[in-house]
Amino acid sequence: MAPLRSDGPRERTGRTDWDRARLGVVVPLCVAVSIAIICIVVAALMSAQRADEVAVDRETQLLTRAIENRGDWSMRRLQTLVQPGDATRALSAEAQQRRLGRNIRIMSDHDLVVIVDGSDRMSYVSAERRDPQWTAGHLAEIAPLVEFMRRRAKELPPRVIQLKGPSAADDTTTLPRSFLQPYMGRMSIVAAVPLGPTVSDPLSLGGEAASIVFAVMTIDNGQFADFGNRLQVANLREVGNGLLGRDDHVFDIDDARGNLVARLAWTSESPGKHILYSVVPFIGIALAGFAVLAGLVLRYMRHTAAAIKAGENRLRFLALHDSLSGLPNRHFFGERLETVIQSVRQGGSPAAVFYIDLDHFKDVNDTLGHPVGDDLISAVTLRLANLLRGDDLVARLGGDEFAMITTAPEDPAALEAMGGRFIQAVCAPYVIQGHNIVIGASVGVAVIGREAGGAADILRYADMALYRAKNEGRNRTCLYDAAMDADLSQRKMLEQDLREAIANDGLGVVHQPIVKASGERVVGVEALARWRHPTRGAISPAEFIPIAEHSGLIAALGANVLRRACLSAKAWPGITVSVNVSPLQFRRVDFVPTVERILEETGIDPSQLELELTESTLLGNVESAESAIHRIKALGVKLALDDFGTSYSSLRSEEHTSERQSRLHLVCRLL
Repeated sequence: MAPLRSDGPRERTGRTDWDRARLGVVVPLCVAVSIAIICIVVAALMSAQRADEVAVDRETQLLTRAIENRGDWSMRRLQTLVQPGDATRALSAEAQQRRLGRNIRIMSDHDLVVIVDGSDRMSYVSAERRDPQWTAGHLAEIAPLVEFMRRRAKELPPRVIQLKGPSAADDTTTLPRSFLQPYMGRMSIVAAVPLGPTVSDPLSLGGEAASIVFAVMTIDNGQFADFGNRLQVANLREVGNGLLGRDDHVFDIDDARGNLVARLAWTSESPGKHILYSVVPFIGIALAGFAVLAGLVLRYMRHTAAAIKAGENRLRFLALHDSLSGLPNRHFFGERLETVIQSVRQGGSPAAVFYIDLDHFKDVNDTLGHPVGDDLISAVTLRLANLLRGDDLVARLGGDEFAMITTAPEDPAALEAMGGRFIQAVCAPYVIQGHNIVIGASVGVAVIGREAGGAADILRYADMALYRAKNEGRNRTCLYDAAMDADLSQRKMLEQDLREAIANDGLGVVHQPIVKASGERVVGVEALARWRHPTRGAISPAEFIPIAEHSGLIAALGANVLRRACLSAKAWPGITVSVNVSPLQFRRVDFVPTVERILEETGIDPSQLELELTESTLLGNVESAESAIHRIKALGVKLALDDFGTSYSSLRSEEHTSERQSRLHLVCRLL
């Protein structure tokens, strides 16, 4: 058999390798560095922009709060001065008028203070000019607010914003309020406070006919400067449609209808500039660092070009071998198989492929953990490696699947004998991490003759033979023959029909009576699954049960039979119904919850149900099996052992006898 050849790349000149490495590594590195620099710059610009937006939002919120606070201050001050306290309510009307005039003069920092009486006339104006034309002009500015304060208007006038006080829908009296509105062409704060009760009119407070005092404060440049100093906002001012500076931010104050009340502008702090100024030096340092790094990388690549070439063989080995077992992988095996096929076609010695699958390996992983499963794979690898001869090759194709190429005669008996030796070597007990583990193995064999097809065909033949071995009871060797293709197709069709029968409740259940030894009375029945195929007629359980186990349908099939058996038990009080449980079904983590659910759904007495287990249920699965048995017994369900000893008919050594005795002791203790 020809050895595997190494098809690694031929040696080339150092200059060619260096040029290729420079184009393949340096150029992508430069592109990556350029992208990184662009990303840094973009991130810095976005951070600066975000910082500017946050600063503007903060300044806008501070300014809005300052205007609201100024309106609240004006309203509360006016309320304190014009509304009488408990001590002044008993004064005469003239005394209260004198007090009111004196207090109003205190508000000299306001541009205008007017009193609108119950007839909507200005009864008092805190200004030197009092001619009718001037008074009418000012009254026209605040007339809409008079309507709103007297609750004759449900909504605020256009271009007016309420700063403080309840909304019109929330109050039943005329209460103090403050507003923001244009007044004589400038943004102004207007405070409105109803006059308190007097001696002559003790109930006037809050009434519709009460007099209302309006105090108007126009916000001029001096007050904007005061706002800006306190809020640290530069160049705060009211603007129209004139030109603005590049760094100016404009804030439009709109009413509820979207009408412009005032337009303010100020020079934003712009912290983004400071961020950019602080980041630019670091970007420069980063560019210099990248340049130095590129130089170092180029120098390092020159010195490591030879080392990279020396590592190619190691990389090829890793690419063609399994990391856990160290055996060749599927790709390596395929290459060698193609070589062997060519050798046999050209007159070389006949060969065969043995496809080996471990039985119950998944149970080891599920119950003992993957570390134990990994150690078990390593142990199986050592045993198979000890069976190699000359140019034989053993490979790990998957989780628990191995394959071997060996020179072998075409005699079926000799091939079966070789398969038997493989099974005997694999099935010997293992002691791994303190656990005594027994597994099985099934072997499929495909002969490589001079008329053999490609590697894919040989592997497919071996896989079909392995499928036959597993379906015929496992722990055996099967050789491929042409009839397996048709048999496999038939099994696949039968599997699909079985899947549909389970889904559509097409399976039947018969009940075999169990009578006392005297034959006088029926003490129980055994529920047995039956399947009548629509075209093939009755199909034996010995045929469809293995298919269900191999395809993963056994759990659904078992649950179907168990539910129907429980429903039948309800009609037979005092009769025990026995149901066979497949080892694969019992080992599922959801088996006990399924039993609990079916008992609850059917409502039968758990003592009427008896589950029959086989000895093989406990193989390699002692801890989880013991836990499941205890949980089932806690439900009140009976357990029985069926066909004890049949799973160990092939065990003849003293070690196997001891294992069987310990298993018997455990079964007796559990059941």
